[in-house]
Amino acid sequence: MGLTILCLILYLYKKKRYLIYSALTLLITFSSGIVSNFIWLTIEYPLKRLEISSLQKAGAIVVLSGSNNSPRFSAGIDLFKAKKSNKLIFTGGVNPYSEDKTPRGDISLKKAISLGIPSENVYTTRIVLNTFQEAKAIKNLINTKIDLEKKGIILVTSAFHMKRAKKVFEREGIKVQAYPADFNGKKIKTIYSNPLNWFPSARSLGSSTMGIREIIGRIIYRAL
Repeated sequence: MGLTILCLILYLYKKKRYLIYSALTLLITFSSGIVSNFIWLTIEYPLKRLEISSLQKAGAIVVLSGSNNSPRFSAGIDLFKAKKSNKLIFTGGVNPYSEDKTPRGDISLKKAISLGIPSENVYTTRIVLNTFQEAKAIKNLINTKIDLEKKGIILVTSAFHMKRAKKVFEREGIKVQAYPADFNGKKIKTIYSNPLNWFPSARSLGSSTMGIREIIGRIIYRAL
């Protein structure tokens, strides 16, 4: 949408017809379910769904902030109940653009306890705004307040975010086992067989935007 609006603004100044065509092309292309799904398959590759039994025990299970009804939260609970670690940590993410400034980690901690996770085994970090801060907060927590029985962590986040998050945590000297919790990309046959995916939609445009944002984030994080 940003590029589309930019093309339209430039058209107002330059009056070049190709800018209108460019705006329409961008809008129609990235509103396609086919294109949106291709973007997600690209950024999630080569990750795949893992069996919990395939993971080794770790010092802690770290769940990065997301919706408290998301697969990330459920995956963290499942890993704890499978005894992959006796430490469950939620990061204290907040949305700076939301009126509700309650850290998601606090909400997740309370919900985990209500589901039967012992309060002495579940933790949350200080408030964090991005993956860099999450990694540093986790490192500080395990260096100062949590005595890990085993080295390393099981990192739980969405598949599209895992590649970037894993590298950031490893830069902090933390050994990581990746456990991608949810996938947005659909099988190619499923996408092609649904005729609605061939037509532009606001949902596909939003999905494409999220995917491109993650690609930009990877480029920025790699440069830092």
